[in-house]
Amino acid sequence: MSKRRVVVTGLGIVSPVGTGLEVAWSNILAGKSGIRTVDGYDVSDFPVRFAGTVPDFDADAYIPRKEQKKMDVFIHYGIGA
Repeated sequence: MSKRRVVVTGLGIVSPVGTGLEVAWSNILAGKSGIRTVDGYDVSDFPVRFAGTVPDFDADAYIPRKEQKKMDVFIHYGIGA
């Protein structure tokens, strides 16, 4: 088996407690929860009304809009991180 080298060039986070290391870490240390009432879409047919959604994430800052349409939102988050 051949060994492959990996180089970590940075660290980022896109999460329910914040986007960016400083913001997210500060909120974690402050004990803030990322769980909130879902308000981005209709959840009336679901038994649960709370989720760990990612607020205020702007995929346009990272990915051209045309390309965004070809991807699921979790890909947007990964690229943003």
